[in-house]
Amino acid sequence: MTAVTKRRNRRARNRLAPEIGKSIRQLPRENLRSPFPPVSPLDEEQIEHLHDSSMQLLEEQGIEVLGEMALEVFRKAGATVNADGIVTMDRGLVMDAISKAPEEFTITPRNSERSIHIGRNSINFGLVSGPPNVHDCLRGRRPGNFEDYQKVVRLAQFFNIIHFIGTQGVATTDLPPNTRHLDTTLVNLTDTDKPSFTIGIGAGRIRDAVEMTAIALGICPKDMKDRPSLITNINVNSPRKLDDSMAYAAMQMSILGQPVIVTPFTLMGAMTPATMAGALVQQNAEALLGLSLVQLTAPGSPVVYGAFTTNVDMRSGSPAFGTPENSIANMASGQLARRYKLPYRSSACNASNVNDCQATWETQMALWSSVMGHANIIFHSAGWLEGGLLTSFEKIVTDCEMLQHMSRLFRAVEVNDDEIGLEAMDQVGPGGHFFNSDHTLERYRNAFYEPYLSDWQNSENWQSSGSKDATMRATEIWQQILQGFEPPSIDPGIREELEAFVVKRKEKLGRDEPRLEPMDA
Repeated sequence: MTAVTKRRNRRARNRLAPEIGKSIRQLPRENLRSPFPPVSPLDEEQIEHLHDSSMQLLEEQGIEVLGEMALEVFRKAGATVNADGIVTMDRGLVMDAISKAPEEFTITPRNSERSIHIGRNSINFGLVSGPPNVHDCLRGRRPGNFEDYQKVVRLAQFFNIIHFIGTQGVATTDLPPNTRHLDTTLVNLTDTDKPSFTIGIGAGRIRDAVEMTAIALGICPKDMKDRPSLITNINVNSPRKLDDSMAYAAMQMSILGQPVIVTPFTLMGAMTPATMAGALVQQNAEALLGLSLVQLTAPGSPVVYGAFTTNVDMRSGSPAFGTPENSIANMASGQLARRYKLPYRSSACNASNVNDCQATWETQMALWSSVMGHANIIFHSAGWLEGGLLTSFEKIVTDCEMLQHMSRLFRAVEVNDDEIGLEAMDQVGPGGHFFNSDHTLERYRNAFYEPYLSDWQNSENWQSSGSKDATMRATEIWQQILQGFEPPSIDPGIREELEAFVVKRKEKLGRDEPRLEPMDA
């Protein structure tokens, strides 16, 4: 492509971008806070019973931890480590460790206007993370790849309601496994200016992501210790096993002052007992052990209590999401997180194979319970299908509509004489209408939420417009967005430095991964 052609294409996109902005009615970007009290399905006595049972599980049965460095941290703190790597901890040690974690913190990306607050009643929605496959209605289902990764990140950048970029919008299976984190981090730092997650596997990937983020911020890596700008999520392999790559990633992040979410992957009936109480106890014990490791490594470092408890289909063993059990677990987990004065992470998942009614009701159930459980970070808020095996372009668009609906509920209701409008009622009189009243004319432009995806035409007009359902309209919308996408501005020198870092690191990745240590560069 010649330079002249590139300039023409750029000018065409610039002309198209305002049209897209007008046709897709977005709410302005804002830091959301729930005005509602959290929903608590369990009473205080039940929460304390779950807590005591979790402590008993940690004291008597323990959790297997892989990796000598992590085990040494527990030994030095006074935990017991047996010959099989099972760690048992006194409840006093556990509670002392997690008491050092902050109750809230802020993540500040290269664009400080995109900062997100984590904790208390703040709510942040994130892009889907981790599926190995991707789908859209034009090209069908296919393995995850780098080109589609860029596209889903760009969609997340476009939608104001998406507050952060998850670990991987879709797996980049066409890239070498040992270097793909460099390519995806580069996209996260150049095609978006929102906070992003880094892959929580091993210390080396963490250090690479921190160094690249520091370059994007224009600061030294060591200065990031006092400026959380990156976040990761690690999973405990339920039942009761923490592997070394996850442990080392969490430890390295904490040493560098970056937040860590510890999320047990608990499926009732498969990875936990087939009861809500048993699942919550096991989840709680696993989360507290992982959070304790982070605090014992770097006391006071920011952490998040993660929950991913749902049930399985007992006929097939497949995970189910958006179920009543999943919803109760989302809200009860929020109670446990608040019990320990920790920020809370949940998810808005579904098990549908396509972007249909099932996908909608299951996502809405999980989303509603996460919001009403006061989850501060809601993973997989946009784009998740097939129980986490698929990222869908159309689902991103439809989910963002749902997220905007949800966020509009948080707007304060004004109650005053002007809003009540008794004079307008008198002006209209019995049997009249308010369409032409002064009260309505002063407010009609912004009186109600206007969706960008719903079609409110009557049946005849809808049919004459092509009889397009919501998924068909979503296909048109994501194409418009990507066609007119313009990445956020970044200093050319910083971009060049990032690209040079990626090239250099790819050349060196044949060596051993660095050990856990503070950054000195």
